[in-house]
Amino acid sequence: MPRLAYVNHAFVPLDKAAVHVEDRGFQFADGIYEVCAVLNGQLLDWPLHLDRWTRNLSALLIPAPMSAAALTLVARRLIALNGYKDALLYIQVTRGAARRDHPIPADAQPTLVMTVRRFDFAARVPQQAVGVKVTSVTDQRWGRCDIKTVALLPNVLAKQTARLAGSFEAWFVSNDGVVAEGGSTNAWIVDAAGTVITHPLSARILPGIMRASLLRLAHAAQIKVEERPFTLAEAQGAAEAFLTSTTAPCLGIVEIDGVKVGSGKPGPVTRRLGELLWAEIERQTGFRPPAA
Repeated sequence: MPRLAYVNHAFVPLDKAAVHVEDRGFQFADGIYEVCAVLNGQLLDWPLHLDRWTRNLSALLIPAPMSAAALTLVARRLIALNGYKDALLYIQVTRGAARRDHPIPADAQPTLVMTVRRFDFAARVPQQAVGVKVTSVTDQRWGRCDIKTVALLPNVLAKQTARLAGSFEAWFVSNDGVVAEGGSTNAWIVDAAGTVITHPLSARILPGIMRASLLRLAHAAQIKVEERPFTLAEAQGAAEAFLTSTTAPCLGIVEIDGVKVGSGKPGPVTRRLGELLWAEIERQTGFRPPAA
């Protein structure tokens, strides 16, 4: 069965899907996106994704192309049509097509695109057991990293730097040595006392959906958490480090810029948080990851 996409009120074959050459998403990166996990055919944390979608559209003054209820119906229909049980749902909204000019056009109609692709969440389990490496890069992004825009060139270059270094992820580090977040993940460390530390919400980081879930679960499990900035040097000297995202719920970091973190293996706090997240995923979707 051919893959289907949704483009401006129509389900179309993915290889035939297209938008206007003067779409402002193409011309100016004038748009936002969301990525939602689909496990066992169910949307994970969908209300949180809808809230962020609405908030980001408002921040860029882009009118919603449809209501949240309508978007939910279309998303579920697209998932069913593609026939994937475990997948990633990608949603992108741009300001629409208009004559190329920097000011916001008064009459542009938003462009809405949705795609679904198969994703193997179970493959994260062996990664979770051994951990991953991280490479740091200088943070050269714009000042509103809290808005999930399609302007991802700095992230693309950071991810490529990490790949060339043999790392799973890149960490954005400011001139004063503070770690903001990863190229597509939130960044965490655990100190010697077992306290979990992550950068507080601000314009410098994306309010990750999995980040919010982990904070909630950690508090419920009485795991101490501090939302404060931490430096690259502090991370390299931490007892543990890990990352979270929709596509990688909780992966331990065992090396940062060639420096071993802690024992060089995912630590007990990271493993415990990973268990809590998988349990929450199972509660919402019925998806149970295989044993490592």
